[in-house]
Amino acid sequence: MQQDAIRPIVARPLVAGESRRFPCASFSELRLVKTRIVVREELMSRVVQLWRRCKFKAYARTEGSQIAEFAISLPLLAVIVIGITDFGSAFNLKYKLSNAVREGLRFASTQTASDLSNPTPLSIAAIHDVVDNYLIGEHVNDCGLSTTSPTNAGLVWTYSANTGCPGNGTLTLTINRGDTFPTTGGNPVTVETTRIRISYPYQWRFSSVVKVLIPSAQYAGVTQITTEAVMKNLN
Repeated sequence: MQQDAIRPIVARPLVAGESRRFPCASFSELRLVKTRIVVREELMSRVVQLWRRCKFKAYARTEGSQIAEFAISLPLLAVIVIGITDFGSAFNLKYKLSNAVREGLRFASTQTASDLSNPTPLSIAAIHDVVDNYLIGEHVNDCGLSTTSPTNAGLVWTYSANTGCPGNGTLTLTINRGDTFPTTGGNPVTVETTRIRISYPYQWRFSSVVKVLIPSAQYAGVTQITTEAVMKNLN
């Protein structure tokens, strides 16, 4: 009995024309599985298409908002950038004019005053040349100052030049060889000095750009930048 219990089951050989049947799914079940696979693939394809479409629309909306933001911020950015460069150029011009005045004064302090009674003193012309050469050397438009003749009132000579000046303005160079001031103390003394003054027209670009943001804004197109200095006459 124990030997019969553990005896393995041996498959019976097939007779000619007989087929072995296995426990497998029917054709209808196979078609159902295949249909489910096709439906799943179509569903996944539609999901991918929908995701791509939504992604494109989101990108289009983002791109449109970026263009709108850039269009709004561009005028403000232009005003800021041009304002910085414009004011920087004005300060740079002021610095060059101050240096030109000082160069003229250093030279004027060593010049004699014996020729000041002449209609056109050589010392005044030399001071004028020093100032003008400095401006040209610093690439500042001298507005034709090198070819102008001065007007005289006492010990004050004034040169006016407006050839090609910025904003159709006028450059004015004033040389005062008779400027004086008293010292302080118990025994005041009158000190003779030379005073040089330059007034130069500066044309602003900021005034035209700011109107893009504020059409009613009113800013001066041309401003006179003025600088002057005084030095004691050594002769």
